[in-house]
Amino acid sequence: MGNASKPRILIVYTGGTIGMIENPATGALENFDFESFRRYMPELQQAGCDFDVLAFDPPIDSSDMEPRHWVSIARTICEHYEQFDGFVVLHGTDTMAYTASALSFMLENLSKPVIVTGSQLPIGKLRTDGKENLLTSLEIAAARDEAGRPRVPEVCIYFDSRLMRGNRTTKVSTDGFDAFSSYNYPSLARAGVDIHYRSDLIRRPAPGLQLTPHYALDTRIVIVTLFPGLRADYMRRLLDVEGLRAVILQTYGAGNAPQLPWLVEMLRELGQRGVLVVNLSQCKHGGVVMDRYETGLQLLQAGVSGGYDSTIECTVTKLMVLFGDGYDARQVRQRMCCSLAGEISVAGEN
Repeated sequence: MGNASKPRILIVYTGGTIGMIENPATGALENFDFESFRRYMPELQQAGCDFDVLAFDPPIDSSDMEPRHWVSIARTICEHYEQFDGFVVLHGTDTMAYTASALSFMLENLSKPVIVTGSQLPIGKLRTDGKENLLTSLEIAAARDEAGRPRVPEVCIYFDSRLMRGNRTTKVSTDGFDAFSSYNYPSLARAGVDIHYRSDLIRRPAPGLQLTPHYALDTRIVIVTLFPGLRADYMRRLLDVEGLRAVILQTYGAGNAPQLPWLVEMLRELGQRGVLVVNLSQCKHGGVVMDRYETGLQLLQAGVSGGYDSTIECTVTKLMVLFGDGYDARQVRQRMCCSLAGEISVAGEN
């Protein structure tokens, strides 16, 4: 696109509110058409980068987003990786954090920005947040540091003036412009009059490593949320599934569960079957420390693995990628204790 000195960015439109255009005759919202998009956003010509657009056909509502769509997004990035300096993925908000988390593990050794964004209001609405989100995402994807390197070579979510590590992010509001939060890791950048980057928080790949995609995903995972009154018969039916690979157990506080003998025995049996059980707190802030209280220690003794301060979106997608890579439960357990893409707080790692 014209000026070879400008960074080249690929915009990948997968679906979502940001691409919905209001038909002036009917008032109905219609799917993405980039020529209409340009008319609503003449500011794109001043974005400071050259860009191309690739749109999913048909577009995917984010509630319908599935692992096979993550594979399509990852393949698109890999197939265009050498031709572009960065990528902006336009996505619906409902499952945006799942997609960003998945891409962070699927794109190993990523050395270029992949910025996932969207909006709460369609781009054609007068008060839309989509314009700022898209324009700033393009600027971040094109940004270079003093050494000429991409400033943010990570999978991130940009929303409402904040750039957040994708696998640390979760949706927190159905209708606020500040729809996403990163509870356990600071924002990588904040956009105001200028964009202020936290270079000390941004991950960089080891030099010389090639981008390694991971397309195989294993979805044989169950999430169980504890609540007072949980029934043994319901749990037994839920977990007695042939081929089950992992259970994410959403517990109380710092990783605590009721002292129910049947529950502990059931968790122990899962381990004996080769099913990995990961303990994840229902709390948004903080993480799992199973040896703090007796109610957590019982889980540790039953063979349950701690999920640290991971989000549910991150834990689900990390397990899918690791089991998809062919690792067994013991190997996955080891890797769940390591920060592969900055997703958990481990001493010495971002």
